[in-house]
Amino acid sequence: MNAGDAVYPSLRGRAVLITGGASGIGESIVAHFAAQGSRVAFVDIQDEPARALCTRIEAAGHPTPYYAHCDLRDIPALQAAITGAASAVAPFSILVNNAAHDERHAWQDVTVEYWDDRLAVNLRHHFFAIQAIAPMMQALGGGSIINLGSASWRKMRGGFPGYTTSKGAIEGMTRGLARDLGPDNIRVNCVIPGQIVTEPQMARLTPEYLAARLKEQCLNQHLHAPDIARMVLWLAADDSRMCSAQNWIVDGGSL
Repeated sequence: MNAGDAVYPSLRGRAVLITGGASGIGESIVAHFAAQGSRVAFVDIQDEPARALCTRIEAAGHPTPYYAHCDLRDIPALQAAITGAASAVAPFSILVNNAAHDERHAWQDVTVEYWDDRLAVNLRHHFFAIQAIAPMMQALGGGSIINLGSASWRKMRGGFPGYTTSKGAIEGMTRGLARDLGPDNIRVNCVIPGQIVTEPQMARLTPEYLAARLKEQCLNQHLHAPDIARMVLWLAADDSRMCSAQNWIVDGGSL
């Protein structure tokens, strides 16, 4: 946490599961929950970055997160990882569906196999993680589910239709499941990041591209992963207890 960051007493001691927590936005979300005193578990396929993150969090004086290697395309493996994490940490009252991969691909080159893989990487695991964790939340008397969407399809970005299709569908899934789970006091929301500047993106995106994206925003500053993590914290905390079925856009004012 940085000086001036909000502290949420309701997050202390609560168990949270984060998918794709080893790098990028997910890494920041893991670190921010740990700094709140939450009991954090996360899954990823990047073992070395994940272990390095756990070491940094422990060195900062926070409880070491629980990490499990998991390829989220393998739903039985995901379900097993969630069960194992809940046994090691506690039943989860917070789920952050963050994992995704915005791999570029031309529509002309997409095969059925590749299409199915993109939806498996970017969409399918959201639902099955919710399906596995919602019964824990029901038993606890409620919970908060935060899905990560994307501004890309809203801004009509081309060049990765499997990704934009998945991210558009996440918003629909969020609203439908908010209705299904609301009677159990389970809130479901979607956070929609704009152009986030992370280390992987800095290596891939040109200065000209980043400057053009900045001009689209009302606020003349680049977005960074902590900007998203802070919104996720608020949606997980009791402060947002009556907020559900909504899209929360964090994009510097570009949509």
